[in-house]
Amino acid sequence: GLSYTWIFNNNTLYVQEDSRRFVSQETGNLYIAKVEPSDVGNYTCIVTNSKAEQSAQGPPTPLSLRSDGVMGEYEPKIEVRFPETTYAAKGSSVKLECFALGK
Repeated sequence: GLSYTWIFNNNTLYVQEDSRRFVSQETGNLYIAKVEPSDVGNYTCIVTNSKAEQSAQGPPTPLSLRSDGVMGEYEPKIEVRFPETTYAAKGSSVKLECFALGK
């Protein structure tokens, strides 16, 4: 029952997922594609355990733009490490998550 959300610059509103932002519910990672100046700031992860009805907030993680503006090229790769086997009960829902990086 863990879920992950992120807040930006101590705002009470969660970072909204869209075509550039994705929050992995498997790892809790926040992915931002094509970073813009408006993305610069502090990001804080909040983990919620729905069964225990408790949340924990991590420390702020700063995001800043590189001063040289260079990203560099890198090989495509799959970021998520998959379990050897995924089990599901008949009639249940399963979410399989894959996230690829590369240029």
